Amino acid sequence: MAVASNMSGAYARSRPGPRRFLPIMDLYILKEMAGPFAFGLGAFLLFQFINIFFLSADYIINHGAPVFLVLRFLVFRVPLTASTAFPFATLFGALLAFGRLTADNEIAALRTSGIPFARIIRTPLIAGMLVFGFSYYVNETVAPAATDLSTRTFYQMIYKTASLPIEPNIFRQDPSTGRVFYVGSVDPDGKTMHSVMIYEPNRLNAMIVITSAQSAVVDGTTLILKNSSVYKIKPTGGVDGIVTGKDVHVSLPLGDTVQQFTSSAFNDPYAMNSKRLADDIKFRKMSGQGGGDLASREITLAQKLAYPFASFVAVLVAVPLAVRFGKKGRTMGIALAIIVFFIYFIMGSAAGAFGKNGVIDPYVAAWLPNIIMVLAGGLLIYTEDR
Repeated sequence: MAVASNMSGAYARSRPGPRRFLPIMDLYILKEMAGPFAFGLGAFLLFQFINIFFLSADYIINHGAPVFLVLRFLVFRVPLTASTAFPFATLFGALLAFGRLTADNEIAALRTSGIPFARIIRTPLIAGMLVFGFSYYVNETVAPAATDLSTRTFYQMIYKTASLPIEPNIFRQDPSTGRVFYVGSVDPDGKTMHSVMIYEPNRLNAMIVITSAQSAVVDGTTLILKNSSVYKIKPTGGVDGIVTGKDVHVSLPLGDTVQQFTSSAFNDPYAMNSKRLADDIKFRKMSGQGGGDLASREITLAQKLAYPFASFVAVLVAVPLAVRFGKKGRTMGIALAIIVFFIYFIMGSAAGAFGKNGVIDPYVAAWLPNIIMVLAGGLLIYTEDR
């Protein structure tokens, strides 16, 4: 019986436990970060929700907008703040987690046991990169669609319609083909257009093709010009030929739907993903449409990547700060999170102002806060590691 007992005990000790995808230390650090990260993200989004709600209260009180529409507007507007919410949550999570580990001497114990500081911070840095990737995805896919829906809801609140206002005298350009579209007016159905003209440079020679029609309709993503006239203009200014009376089918710019083509909201850079905004900027440069608006769009384009990347930068700065000041308690961690985020925001606002005024390159302006924070974080890690 004793032998059997010893054998069963030996078997139990040799039996492998559940497989782990990460070492125990890494799992422990991630669990420490997860709670504060979730709390920071939720608190930031809730603060933004309440802030927008108070700004929108006027439409409930003075314009009689239904509460449901206001709430829908608020919900769709919140994703626009995700690009700054994720960096703050990552900063908050790293500061509080490593502050707690430092206060309980767990970081000191790891380093005393021979684990280098660079190995300890590897896991939070990888976590920061993962948050950066997810934040970028949200900023590219969810935020533009949500911004469009929030704008539609806003006009439904004000004008009692779910449709966005249709501009008269619409100019649109297609960066992929070089075509410029002009539409004099659009009927309330949103698909029937009048006084339509398309300017198209010929890429094989210097000839220009102009297609015009008194009316046109949109079918899917195709504009059909009824009884159109097509003019081929020579470089000398003469007309090479005229074709009239035919229907001409032309694709809308960038595969837009008719709502996108006719809506002023799709001139909003926050309702565009990076590719669409980059194409818009490229065409504006080619056509000589510069000025402050172009610089502002370039900064917005750069920020679509720079702001999500701040999630990684936040870890780079937060971990050495938490290790240095962690023994002062959670209050210090919360205060440091607010201070660092405030400094980052101030630097971003100042750099953005210089970029819009042409003092510095717009792309440099968008990335300058990240560059400064990376240098500061790198210096702090180097100092702490030594």
